[in-house]
Amino acid sequence: MLELESHLCGRWQRGAGRGEPLVNPSTEEPLGTAASEGLDLAAALAWARDRGGPALRSLTFAERGELLRGLSRALHAHRDELIGLAIQNGGNTRGDAKFDIDGASGTLAAYADLGASLGAARVLADGEALQLSRSPRLAGRHLLTPRRGVAVHVNAFNFPAWGLAEKAAVALLAGVPVLSKPATSTALVAWRIARIFADEKLLPEGALSFLAGGPAGLLDALGPQDALAFTGGSATAAKIRAHPAFVERGARLNVEADSLNVAILGPDVEEGSEVLDLFLADVARDVTQKAGQKCTAIRRAYVPAGKVEVVVERLRERLQAVRVGDPADESTGMGPLATARQAGDVREGLAALAQAAKLVTGGGRREGKGYFVAPTLLVSERPAPGDAVHTREVFGPAATVVPYDGTAAQAAERAAWGGGGLVGSVYSDDRAFLAEAVLELAPHHGRLTLGSAKVAAQALPPGMVLPLLVHGGPGRAGGGEELGGLRGLAFYQQRTALQGDRALLDAIVGKAR
Repeated sequence: MLELESHLCGRWQRGAGRGEPLVNPSTEEPLGTAASEGLDLAAALAWARDRGGPALRSLTFAERGELLRGLSRALHAHRDELIGLAIQNGGNTRGDAKFDIDGASGTLAAYADLGASLGAARVLADGEALQLSRSPRLAGRHLLTPRRGVAVHVNAFNFPAWGLAEKAAVALLAGVPVLSKPATSTALVAWRIARIFADEKLLPEGALSFLAGGPAGLLDALGPQDALAFTGGSATAAKIRAHPAFVERGARLNVEADSLNVAILGPDVEEGSEVLDLFLADVARDVTQKAGQKCTAIRRAYVPAGKVEVVVERLRERLQAVRVGDPADESTGMGPLATARQAGDVREGLAALAQAAKLVTGGGRREGKGYFVAPTLLVSERPAPGDAVHTREVFGPAATVVPYDGTAAQAAERAAWGGGGLVGSVYSDDRAFLAEAVLELAPHHGRLTLGSAKVAAQALPPGMVLPLLVHGGPGRAGGGEELGGLRGLAFYQQRTALQGDRALLDAIVGKAR
């Protein structure tokens, strides 16, 4: 059985103890273990700071971008192998596996292009020079420089490739070394990616470390120049926030947590229209893609009260047509949940939803091996703040249709009952409705997608995280931000205000972009 190793201090190391298991979620057969007991994580972070940091900071943005381009090409070259591992360890269908791996290589390529556009600079100027007195000679400027620590990335189980790549792309381009720790249950893909990068020597020594197994002691080793980007549950995030590394030592923290994402159908949308078809396709896709295990998946679909019956019937037909089973079978439309614990949590969550909404289809447990749950649709007939539909994220193949009175104000009010989200979607050709909805929804969401007839043929799904747009959200979504093109680099950089002779400041900052 495979024993996953960690790549720390420039070499592969195996932790002590029995380790945590990795299984095939379709068959429940064991695949391997990952252990971190006995590994010196403080030494690993020091190695990254001392070796990887200076090596990256010595490079221009264009040179760092070329490193990312090499990583992207390596993923593409090993694409079929990685797809196979994702099917085996993640329960992904081939389409789901491609979504993860192509998302990883695409994000690396996008940040490679950004590096090329920044050229020969090594640091960034933030804004223009500011006149500070009557004389134009005394000026102020802001400068962004790479922090002298390590970017520690703790990723979730659902996107082992994309999670590693999207965080690493931003930090490496910013000039900061990375220690990446995937969720153990689906770590096989991330571990193989780390091995490819290390074996092919695609990065300077110390630029990318990899931790397989538990994170015990990792936070204790963080210092004031370090940063942690965490993706996972809100309960774990709350414990992390209280750690002395952040409360006392001032390490930076970015959190992406729970999200009851919404899709809102406008009152103007008619049966048979392109916009309704787009809405139905997006909701159905988010229920079944990755078996609903996406932080950006639509959990609540708000529909004008007079259209609920039609929408529910159309969604029921789509979901019942999805074949659930072995993800290695090309005819399968949805595979299993990732772990036994995940399956148990989803079934418990569906039971809670069923107390607040009526079950339309799904919710059952398939007999035999594997962590399978049917695509599930519910309808909330009496929505209320504080009910399970608006407080309980079921991280699996489920969505609930919720009626509203057709006004943007009520749709936004009910969306806000969810406590803040990563992404909200509005589907309408009514510009006044869209404008009002955006202004009401924006304070509660990190990203909004607007679906209309003019973009229906080329629209990107709301569940797709885009490297040039901010990923994150307020409230229960964690309050963090990642990606967003150049914006994402600021988390790993220090903004410093400079004041003095304008000519001197221009000379110092002149080579920055």
